[in-house]
Amino acid sequence: MKIAQLSTGHPEIFHTLQGEGLSAGVPAVFVRASQCNLHCIWCDTDYTWNWNGTPWPHEKDSDTDYEKFNRERFQIEMTPADVAGAIREHDCRRLVVTGGEPLVQQEEFIDVLEILRSWDPAWTFELETNGTIHPHEDLDDLVDQYNVSPKLKNSGNPTDLRLVESALSFFAASSKAWFKFVVAAPSDLAEVTALQDQLGLASDRIILMPEGRDSATLQTRRQWLADRCIGRGYRYSDRLHIQLWGNEPGR
Repeated sequence: MKIAQLSTGHPEIFHTLQGEGLSAGVPAVFVRASQCNLHCIWCDTDYTWNWNGTPWPHEKDSDTDYEKFNRERFQIEMTPADVAGAIREHDCRRLVVTGGEPLVQQEEFIDVLEILRSWDPAWTFELETNGTIHPHEDLDDLVDQYNVSPKLKNSGNPTDLRLVESALSFFAASSKAWFKFVVAAPSDLAEVTALQDQLGLASDRIILMPEGRDSATLQTRRQWLADRCIGRGYRYSDRLHIQLWGNEPGR
């Protein structure tokens, strides 16, 4: 299976605090899957998909210091057993499977989660997804919490790729799923409301998070977004890891 690789040559499997969403502030082990079926222009883990020779744009393209990534340097092949072993090295029994898009490799992640549970049934599993792929029944049986982040127009993805009704309907019907939307401007809120109505989501299942890869950008957006959450009954999420460590891989 394909896992993101850090500049040290190690797989991006690390022990930290969950920085976003319902479980923000909770210690967890993260494993970052490489590969994604979407290509968000503001993505801060673009090293999982924006390879040399690919056509996808990114907001940083105008930066003379930015260039697409060498796949061999930022992606590592591992077996599910090796991934599970690396996760187990950390003294924590909460795992966040993130990406990229983990469900691109869901069969392999089923193996990883089954191995971990066979070692210790106390594991709690969170899975972060863009909500475009329907989880397999075997994976659904293992996952305790879905952190679903449907992409809005601000992501730069075509509507037919970023909003897949069958997958979104599955997550909407799951009591384990929470919906986190990345918001860059007040105009994005109309899309959130439309999806809430379409999927029949209660307001307290919706989390709004400001888009931003640095503290200054987050600061300019958090106040008005927090006010909107109060007014609409949505949850608010900041990006705790950005505040603590900046946009540093493996933190």
